[in-house]
Amino acid sequence: MLSLLLPLADRWFAPAPPADKVGWLRGWTYAHRGLHGAGVPENSPSAFALAAERGLGIECDVQRSGDGLAVVFHDFDLDRLTGQQGRVVDHSAAQLQTFALTGSQHGDCIPGLRQMLDLVAGRVPVLIEIKSRREMHVIPLCLAVRRTLEGYRGQVAVMSFDPRVSRWFKRHSPHVVHGLVVTEEGRTTLFARARRHFSLWHAEPDFLAYDVRDLPSRFAASQRRRGFPLLTWTVRSPELAERAAQHADAPIAEGAGVAPADG
Repeated sequence: MLSLLLPLADRWFAPAPPADKVGWLRGWTYAHRGLHGAGVPENSPSAFALAAERGLGIECDVQRSGDGLAVVFHDFDLDRLTGQQGRVVDHSAAQLQTFALTGSQHGDCIPGLRQMLDLVAGRVPVLIEIKSRREMHVIPLCLAVRRTLEGYRGQVAVMSFDPRVSRWFKRHSPHVVHGLVVTEEGRTTLFARARRHFSLWHAEPDFLAYDVRDLPSRFAASQRRRGFPLLTWTVRSPELAERAAQHADAPIAEGAGVAPADG
């Protein structure tokens, strides 16, 4: 009975988004953390510039600095991607933007979100994944991102694994396209399926970004049929690119999952 009621409840608690608001999300390939590779670190200005030059959409990760600004960086700690130690949140944005990214051949440092958006300048769409943890207060980072987006005229969307983020934008900045990132992690019990629906209802997203390893997915397919754009991550091979093409509207890809440039 519950498996029949959940899809019906979706229509009430998480209505499909207006098509004219979210249609632009479809049909792109998004470079996961920019078009990174040898000598070009992930989430670096060089990676974003290369993606824009190739005509690829861009996916990036955002953290909050110690002084409350949005910076583009994936990890909560600095050591994997820089020569520094400690947490991102323990440093000001000005300090973070002097920290060199390991392996860069172009002198890349951690960019601020404003710096990244100025570089892209609306040429290609941008997906901003807002990083959070359960114990974190998400409002300060949501506010920092919203402030940075004010006046930006390019196509941009925010997303997060944390349904509180999408819900915040739904409540406080509904004009910003907001999405829920989902991974099933092999959990197919009725309880796990119900939790996915509850997360959807809490988030009230405009789109889903789904783990490609979970596709095809009955839950993802049902939301896609209702009108939610379905993006999928992380597409790292031609085989996964084919899976994405069959079951989703746009891949978030890197490495061999990005189609080679024409010519």
